[in-house]
Amino acid sequence: MKLAILISGRGSNLEAILRAIAEGRLEASPNLVVTNRAGAGGLDHARRHGIPTGVLSHLDFADRNAYDTALVQLLREHGVDTVALAGFDRLVTPVLLGAFPGRVLNIHPALLPAFPGLHAQRQALEYGARVTGATVHFVDEQMDHGAIIAQAAVPVLDDDSEETLAARILLEEHRLYPLALQRLARGQLRLSGRRVIGGDP
Repeated sequence: MKLAILISGRGSNLEAILRAIAEGRLEASPNLVVTNRAGAGGLDHARRHGIPTGVLSHLDFADRNAYDTALVQLLREHGVDTVALAGFDRLVTPVLLGAFPGRVLNIHPALLPAFPGLHAQRQALEYGARVTGATVHFVDEQMDHGAIIAQAAVPVLDDDSEETLAARILLEEHRLYPLALQRLARGQLRLSGRRVIGGDP
């Protein structure tokens, strides 16, 4: 599996993916790390691992389709066949999804379909949820909406803040995302229409 990881920030899930590859738990070649923000801390992780990086600012493009057209060109130049969104703060379009059908994944810090969008941990606390978690899903045109591959539950504690809850969820994200990607790499996982074949039992 020739992987591109798309980030916008510190890249903790990127680091977890790269660690899984280095330890032999994920059979993938990290061909490229792309960000839409030049100051993204995750670029340092990629450079330490000797992985090519690209900065493609969304501010340089008229709309999302134009952005994704340039992104697809960059990914193809690096031989990518699978795209992992890892804290990438842009909605993707059919331009990207059509170029990599059934090969674009995302990780989200909630048990989707609950609490989609930004600040999912804050949403869970404000709602009074007793359980939240992490979800890996295939990406479609809607935000945090695509077919669910795997989930992990995390209890919400009485004294949780947004930060403490986020930290516990992040541990599950780091465990779950490489596992899902490995199933895809081994051909044990695929998208059939809007159904996942080979996801969580």
